[in-house]
Amino acid sequence: MTTRGIGGKTPQKALSALSNMMQDIEPISAAEHQQRIDKAQSLMRRHNIDAIYLNAGTNLTYFTGLRWYPSERLVGAILPATGKIQYIAPDFEVGSLNGYMMLEGPMHTWLEHECPYKLTAQVLNKLGYGYNATIGIDESTAFFIADGFKQAAPHINFFSAKAITAGCRMQKSEAETALIQRAMDMTLEVHKAAASILREGISTAEVVEFIEQAHRKVGASGSYFCIVLFGEATSYPHGVKHEQYLKPGDMVLIDTGCKAHGYLSDITRTYVYGESTEKQQQVWQHEKNAQLAAFKEAQLGTPCEKVDQAARSYLVEQGYGPEYQLPGLPHRTGHGIGLDIHEWPYLVGGDKTPLDIGMCFSNEPMLVIPNEFGIRLEDHFYMTSQGPKWFTQPSESIENPFNLPV
Repeated sequence: MTTRGIGGKTPQKALSALSNMMQDIEPISAAEHQQRIDKAQSLMRRHNIDAIYLNAGTNLTYFTGLRWYPSERLVGAILPATGKIQYIAPDFEVGSLNGYMMLEGPMHTWLEHECPYKLTAQVLNKLGYGYNATIGIDESTAFFIADGFKQAAPHINFFSAKAITAGCRMQKSEAETALIQRAMDMTLEVHKAAASILREGISTAEVVEFIEQAHRKVGASGSYFCIVLFGEATSYPHGVKHEQYLKPGDMVLIDTGCKAHGYLSDITRTYVYGESTEKQQQVWQHEKNAQLAAFKEAQLGTPCEKVDQAARSYLVEQGYGPEYQLPGLPHRTGHGIGLDIHEWPYLVGGDKTPLDIGMCFSNEPMLVIPNEFGIRLEDHFYMTSQGPKWFTQPSESIENPFNLPV
């Protein structure tokens, strides 16, 4: 049984068939960022939280639109339960930060020889948050920053702001869903192109480089990440350190994604180069059935862990596992996605978050057969008022992984 859509094209021909897919899609507007702040402040008042600190990174971007990288220099913002957001940054970065800023607010700056944690404490004090104030810290903030705050303001009650940050970010808006959809569409076209250039002897490094070029061709800045595995290496979920060279009968696993205005894609396809064996066909079908079992279970109000259980229970019935044992499914069935590749909530045992409209998840109950091969089929879905909806359609079959017409 041979695989449709695999091989037959040169890299040049495959790239020439791709075009920019980013030209007609807009980034998140300033108005939507303000709506996010309004929602966060409403949640803070409801839970008696005085303010939250947002560190450089995706939480800061989500609420303010300001894109800045986390580093050893404190760049962030204080979002009070009432009033304007307050930015904190090194003085010499102000010019650059102003160029990225979408929502205006006071900018409090510190010089290189000054302590940014003391400055943050002073800003909180000016806002009226003194003794026993409750201040949430962005959960992605590095420990040294959180520790710096606690030392500079020991009278303040600092805790994780996850209830606010995740509480806002878990449910995506229509604009966010549209950006994720576009990123997924782009990566799926890249997957098809990558499959079309496979040939005997091609290296994993060559495929990774092609996928980088292909993502650029469809309008992304390149691959956000890329895993390419052949043969036995596919049984290691996140890869091996050595390069591999493609042989007939090898299982091929490619897991990659890109960004569309900050929002991510993440798609995995697994198929066979050349003729597949009966065992490869059987295990591949078990993987597909487990993915569909998880999708069927994903209904509004269902706890996240039940979706994982649905996939895992099916696989146990087929003789895998049990639980996380091999041969079987060694990791969670899925994760949330958005500005981060892995976001809350998670489709895993212990996560009792009920599924709600706007939540977006990967669905990837990978099957690992140690020392032989692994199969991961990864598509994402989002929750609507009618239930789950796929961003990308799952693979039809092992011989037609990209659902190509006959």
